[in-house]
Amino acid sequence: MTARAAVILAAGQGTRMKSATPKVLHKVGGRPMLDRMIDTVEAIGCEKIVVVVGAANAEVRAAAEARLGAGAVAVQDPPLGTAHAVLTAREALAGFEGDVVITYADAPLLAPDDLEPLFELREAGADIAMMAFEPADALLYGRVLQGPGGEVLRIVEARDASAAEKAVKLCNAGMMVSDRAALFGWLVRVGNANAKQEYYLTDVVGLAVGDGKTVRAHSAPEAAVMGCDTPLQLSQAERIFQDRRRAHFLAEGVALLAPETVHFSWDTKVAPGATVEQFVVFAPGVTVETGALIRAFSHLEGAHVRSGALIGPYARLRPGADIGEDAHIGNFVEVKKVAVGKGAKANHLTYLGDGTVGAGANIGAGTIFCNYDGFDKWETHVGEGAFIGSNTALVAPVRVGAGGFTGSGSVITKDVPADALALERGTQETKDGWAARFRERKLAERAAKKGKP
Repeated sequence: MTARAAVILAAGQGTRMKSATPKVLHKVGGRPMLDRMIDTVEAIGCEKIVVVVGAANAEVRAAAEARLGAGAVAVQDPPLGTAHAVLTAREALAGFEGDVVITYADAPLLAPDDLEPLFELREAGADIAMMAFEPADALLYGRVLQGPGGEVLRIVEARDASAAEKAVKLCNAGMMVSDRAALFGWLVRVGNANAKQEYYLTDVVGLAVGDGKTVRAHSAPEAAVMGCDTPLQLSQAERIFQDRRRAHFLAEGVALLAPETVHFSWDTKVAPGATVEQFVVFAPGVTVETGALIRAFSHLEGAHVRSGALIGPYARLRPGADIGEDAHIGNFVEVKKVAVGKGAKANHLTYLGDGTVGAGANIGAGTIFCNYDGFDKWETHVGEGAFIGSNTALVAPVRVGAGGFTGSGSVITKDVPADALALERGTQETKDGWAARFRERKLAERAAKKGKP
């Protein structure tokens, strides 16, 4: 197979997004659009990837370098059009021999299967393989004009198209694949004799055809190539992504009781045989094993839910939560960086942060793992079969041994040996008749106030 490289264009200012966050760092499915595109070109075997950023896009540059390294970033300064942007990647691709795919960081729904046909057209003899689509509304898109054999003759921008050309449904999506040497040979010949005085990537097609080369187009679904320039478009992409993931999990055998209310992330893993109730959010990093039940209004992030476990309703699992087989994490329980053993239960109003809960342990309502002293996090470890009484505060670092008990309302600051009972309570004082005397006095005071002139 011919070697593959990618140039990802990410130099746009994204002003229509109206956000302090750079456009390509906005997320779809919990994943920045830039990372989604890098994932896509990596999946089709691109051994070298160059991200083109603008000089003012320090955050985008940092994100690209963190993912790919400093040598994988090219800076377009000043911005002079899409052809100029690709040309800035020439030095980074020096020495590479093979095909280069050009794509855009703000196309978050583009999948490897959408790009692969372009490489197939190259293998079939096309000098340039370009992506096209048929939009529902073609008003502003450049039209792809083809010859009788399907070869692309030229791309005409909408504002320059005749009435007959505007009737053409096939439009330019912007992505293309060509041999590196040939591609940069055409790019240096692109001119800027146009209204914006910019160097347009689409002009490469005309130059190739003029040289007697073959250009062919692959038509992709409109959703696959949609760009996200505005918050509205970003929300539309998110909706399409969520619909795809819901359909995927339903087809795989996951029971979604109200699919339209469940939100997934790009890396969510839910095994066949699991059940997810209404209004559940899966933030990144979640794995749910078969037989688990995620009840309504729960939020999971960075968590592993093992077979047969029950989560929620109204539970929150934060990063590092590892819920064991058949364990129960109930309503208004929050778990962070705690491994909960098989069959353990924390059914009500509890915070478990940093530590472990042994198999079969019972965590009473109102229990708190007091894990933070204002500077550092400390661990709490509850042994197998332990019973933590309601409203216990376990002040870390602390351990409760296997089978140990804590009395309700206790503040536990020292380790509890196995099979021991730890109590920490003030002495209860009872004053007989006090409540009746109190009510009598307060009622008299109220009556006296009402009787004043």
